[in-house]
Amino acid sequence: MTITHLVTHSGGFHADELLSSVILTRLFPDAALTRTRDKAWITPAADRIIYDVGGDFNAEAQIFDHHQRPNPLRSDGHPYSSFGLVWAQYGRDYLRAMDVPDHDIDAIWGSFDRGFVLPVDLVDNGAVNTSEAGPLFAGLTLPALLESLKTVFDDTAEGADDRAFMAALPVARAFVEAQIRRKAAKLRAETMVMAAITAAGDGRVLDLPMGMPFRAGVEKAGADHLLFAVHPRGDDWTLSTIRVGDDTFDNRADLPAAWAGLTDAALETASGVVGAKFCHNGRFIAVAASREAVLQMADLAVAEALAE
Repeated sequence: MTITHLVTHSGGFHADELLSSVILTRLFPDAALTRTRDKAWITPAADRIIYDVGGDFNAEAQIFDHHQRPNPLRSDGHPYSSFGLVWAQYGRDYLRAMDVPDHDIDAIWGSFDRGFVLPVDLVDNGAVNTSEAGPLFAGLTLPALLESLKTVFDDTAEGADDRAFMAALPVARAFVEAQIRRKAAKLRAETMVMAAITAAGDGRVLDLPMGMPFRAGVEKAGADHLLFAVHPRGDDWTLSTIRVGDDTFDNRADLPAAWAGLTDAALETASGVVGAKFCHNGRFIAVAASREAVLQMADLAVAEALAE
C-alpha cells in the first residue's frame, strides 16, 4: 500500500524527529505529515510511517520510536534516536533519491551516520550534553540550533507548534542535504585526485583541473612525495601547500620566505617569474596570472624545499 501519512508527535519538537522528517518527506513527497498523539494515528498501519512516538520500534511495521524500554541500541551499545532508526532503514534510499552514485552509497551512508546522525542520537538520549562542546559553543550545536526554532513558552496560539515545525523543516533539510552533497563531492574529487597523482608520477607537484579538496586523496594514495598543488581559479592559477594533517596548519613544505606578503611587481622581482601576482604572508598559497607562471613558481618552491 502507498504511504499516505508520515506520523510523529505533536507539541514541541526535537532535532531527531525534525531530521527524520527531512528524510521521509523526500522519499514520500505526497504523504501528509501528521503531528499527533492520537492513539488511532500512532498505531501501525500499512499506509503510514510512525516515528518518535508510539512506544515501539519495528521496521517491518514502519514504527520507529526509541522512548520505550528496552530502548533500541546500536551494535556498539549507543542508543538510537528516531533519526538514527529512520536513517538505518531509509538512509540508502534517501541517498539514491539525491542521485548519489550506487558505488558511493555505502561509504556516504556510513560517514553521515557516524558524523551527523550519531551525535544527534546521543544528544537526544542524554548520552552526551551539548555543554561538552564548551560554554561558548554549546548553543551552536546542530540540535540546539534546530530546537531554538521551537515556539517560545508564551506563544499559545492554536497551531503554533505545528507552524514552527513546518518552518524549521526546510532549515533542517538544508543542513542534511548540504552535508550529503559535500560528502558525494569529496568522493568525486578523490577520483580526480587519484588520476592527477598517477599523472604526476615522481613529480612533487599535483596538477589539478580545478580547485577541490585534495589532501584526503593524497593521503589515501600514500603520495608522500607531493609537496604542492596547482589548479586554475577563475582567470588565475593557484599554488597551494599540502597540510600534514587535519588538526594542524603545518605544511609538508612552505612557499619561499622571500615571497611572503608580496604582490604583483614586487613578487615578480622576488621570484623572477613574470605573471606572479600574490603570495600570502603565511606562505601557504600563491597566485599567478597563467598556468606557465604558476608552474614556474611551483618548480622554484620545490627546489627551495628540497634544498632545506
